[in-house]
Amino acid sequence: MTALKNLHRPDVYPRSSHYDPAWVVGLDMGPHPLWLLEDLSRDLDLKPGMRVLDLGSGMGATSVFLAGEFGVEVVAADLWVAADTAKEVFREAGVADRVLAVNAEAHALPFEKESFDAIVSIDSYEYFGTADSYLAYITSFLKPGGQLGIATPGMTAEIRDLGAIPPHIKALVGWEALAWHTAEWWRFQWEITELVTVTSARLQPGGWNDWLLWTRACLEHRPEGRDAAERTIAMLEADQGEFLSFALVSARRT
Repeated sequence: MTALKNLHRPDVYPRSSHYDPAWVVGLDMGPHPLWLLEDLSRDLDLKPGMRVLDLGSGMGATSVFLAGEFGVEVVAADLWVAADTAKEVFREAGVADRVLAVNAEAHALPFEKESFDAIVSIDSYEYFGTADSYLAYITSFLKPGGQLGIATPGMTAEIRDLGAIPPHIKALVGWEALAWHTAEWWRFQWEITELVTVTSARLQPGGWNDWLLWTRACLEHRPEGRDAAERTIAMLEADQGEFLSFALVSARRT
């Protein structure tokens, strides 16, 4: 279980290290959600009692983290995971009184306008948020001055500038890599609208290696996902941080 032990990194991710790595891996739907959220949260100002939308919450690990670490009230919204499935995760984690599970599509959210203090999206925004018009839609659910934060697969250079998707990335995700951008792309994309003030836009220096450690643990602990894990590991080992990381972007509604 060596790979699983490598997910305990209190020197880098002290908050995430309070959670059983096997529990987090058991909720796997992508790269380590708690590491990404913990890093992103350093650029946010989350306070007890805030109402936070966890958009693309998956199996619910990030919602448990938000409720447990920051004392916020969470609405966990996901399209692919049934609300009843997520509710069981929240019940077992002891946060069912602070997290509401909702099955929702990101372009048709069933919430009142200006009803959230913050919206976070961990490893999901790339699926629905790259269209020019989406920022106006999602920020309409924020109170004035409310915060938006995303953690999404990022690139050290724009694919448009490279002229092609690097072969080792294309082998895994194909054309979908077009939704992976640099931190500066996100900064410009958001700031030019004047809908938000970007407070931080950065690439994780070791994001590719975090992803690799996570995927190796998933391969060791969840053999049913062997093919996808092995292909992801091959991509990351070939990349070695040349192109791949995660973009962490945060902003406030103006």
